[in-house]
Amino acid sequence: MAAKFAFFPPNPSSYKLIKDELTGLLLLTPFPHRENVEILKLPTRRGTEIVAVYVRHPMASSTLLYSHGNAADLGQMYELFIELSIHLRVNLMGYDYSGYGQSSGKPSEQNTYSDIEAVYKCLEESYGAKQEDIILYGQSVGSGPTLDLAARLPQLRAVVLHSPILSGLRVMYPVKRSYWFDIYKNIDKIPLVNCPVLIVHGTSDEVVDCSHGKQLWELCKEKYEPLWLKGGNHCDLELFPEYIRHLKKFITTVEKSPSQRYSFRRSTDQQFEQPRKSTDVFEVTRKSTDRREKPRKSTDKPEKVKSMSSNGGDMLEKLRMTFDHKERSRRSVDCHEKSRKSVDHQLEKGRKSVDRLDRIRTG
Repeated sequence: MAAKFAFFPPNPSSYKLIKDELTGLLLLTPFPHRENVEILKLPTRRGTEIVAVYVRHPMASSTLLYSHGNAADLGQMYELFIELSIHLRVNLMGYDYSGYGQSSGKPSEQNTYSDIEAVYKCLEESYGAKQEDIILYGQSVGSGPTLDLAARLPQLRAVVLHSPILSGLRVMYPVKRSYWFDIYKNIDKIPLVNCPVLIVHGTSDEVVDCSHGKQLWELCKEKYEPLWLKGGNHCDLELFPEYIRHLKKFITTVEKSPSQRYSFRRSTDQQFEQPRKSTDVFEVTRKSTDRREKPRKSTDKPEKVKSMSSNGGDMLEKLRMTFDHKERSRRSVDCHEKSRKSVDHQLEKGRKSVDRLDRIRTG
């Protein structure tokens, strides 16, 4: 029953699948063959066979696994896949769900889960893609299989949700809880995703209200700056210049090492948090100095050390080296002082010995 309301595969399919007699390669007609594009048929664990498109980019360090929207198939997405691969400098693999395009079987929630698993397995085994190099991209109903897989991949590089849904039922009714018969319960799965998540949604979306994207963003564990496209509808967000610019920025950020991403996020957090923290520290110090003036000097020094600590390890290292240098200098002076006293003592003993010798002679 849910499948009847949730899935609308194009009928007829917008493309045909043929096999080249000379090369044995699968081709997607009416599109011309490209050297960097491969057409595949992949078996799933539920017994269906799905069609997938792999677009290779020579400079790519990430692979985008794209789950398209409801009333679309690979023929309608093909040119967009090529453009995204070029502009974002990524490898890209898109696929048709069971019952879509030239994929066998019938559409269902469980079939889409097995479909995306088959594509992910192909990326790992046939193309050598690692979990930490893969970005999952889910558009509209594609946010369902995307988040289901993302919640089970702890080392995933990133997730992009394009006009996502909170759940199938919530698209039709603003229910407050999840029911057993609901499908694609993204609202329950997104808190389990560990990687950075970008959400893109149009403010004038008449199919999936923008509140779906905003609520999912609130539930993200690792939020990235969302893109709310003013005036954007459900199927036209790719036409906005901000769309590709924001995606480029996001991919550049997530392609940095996790430590670099954490450092960047921490410095950004400190930029917003520091004024409040410094005010709190000042308030505590002011209360202690209301009683007597002396503690102020004692608290100033630790405060300076805290400030240096927040500026990074380099300042503390320089401070430590300075203290070490002063300590070595002080010890050197002490040793020199001891040596000088020792010499004076020896001279004094010698002088006394001479005086004593003189007294013996004169005596």
